[in-house]
Amino acid sequence: MAVKTAPTLATHHHAKPHRAPARRMPKLKTVVIAGSAYVIALIFLFPYLVMLLTSLRPQESLRDATFFPSQWEWSNLANFWASGLAGNLMVTLKVAAGSTALVLLVALPAAYYSARHNFRGRTAFLILVLITQMFQPTAMLVGIYREFYQFGLVDSIWSLILVNGGFNLAFAVWILNAYFSSIPRELEEAAFIDGNGRFGALFRITLPLAMPGVITALIFTFIAAWNEFVVALTLTTTPANQPLTVALNSFIGQYQVDWQNLFAGSVIATIPVIILFALIERKVVGGLTAGSIK
Repeated sequence: MAVKTAPTLATHHHAKPHRAPARRMPKLKTVVIAGSAYVIALIFLFPYLVMLLTSLRPQESLRDATFFPSQWEWSNLANFWASGLAGNLMVTLKVAAGSTALVLLVALPAAYYSARHNFRGRTAFLILVLITQMFQPTAMLVGIYREFYQFGLVDSIWSLILVNGGFNLAFAVWILNAYFSSIPRELEEAAFIDGNGRFGALFRITLPLAMPGVITALIFTFIAAWNEFVVALTLTTTPANQPLTVALNSFIGQYQVDWQNLFAGSVIATIPVIILFALIERKVVGGLTAGSIK
């Protein structure tokens, strides 16, 4: 007896093509805010663009009405190193780095202690720190010069480090105090239970969470020391010991200004600051989440 087998029906599932979701048009408010941000950014970047283009112009085309130079003089940037200003750039780096290290070394323990302990005179201490921020180095040049002259530190890099560190210390203490105060003490107490001491809790828990404030104090101090001019002009007399801000002033004469070399030096002087921001920008983002995951 022949058994008829039913034919197997092969079912074919035809997959429907996946359609990408329709891209929504940005809202008018978003477009306006983004466009305004770009316009403001271009306004702030325009002087740097003019400075760069002027540094690449030949001497005879400085008065040309064209925005871009008709001939590019790349040797103006090379003349910066031939003029000996590379040594002044190193002086500026030493002063800015030394001032920043000094400020963080003093401000971190002072801000942490004032944020975690309600000692007698705490408010008076913070107000006194704030009052010191009101004094400007220009108004105290005579006293500053006399003090460093008595200690034999005139025409020395150490004098610039101490002055820049002292005048930026108040801001660092205040902003670090605010960051330390915003961190709950329960996090440190939990670290104590886990077997960490005071310094272990500080470096493993509190300091990583306060890293955005540390970075802010670092940037503020570094840029302030990098751009300082008046005190450096007063305390330094030897060209080799002068920072770049003072050395660039030599291109400004009584009757004429060497614009190409002045702007070429200014362009090169902005490069270390740009590199610093490029390196620290990631650390700021990392500092916002550091310490949140154990």
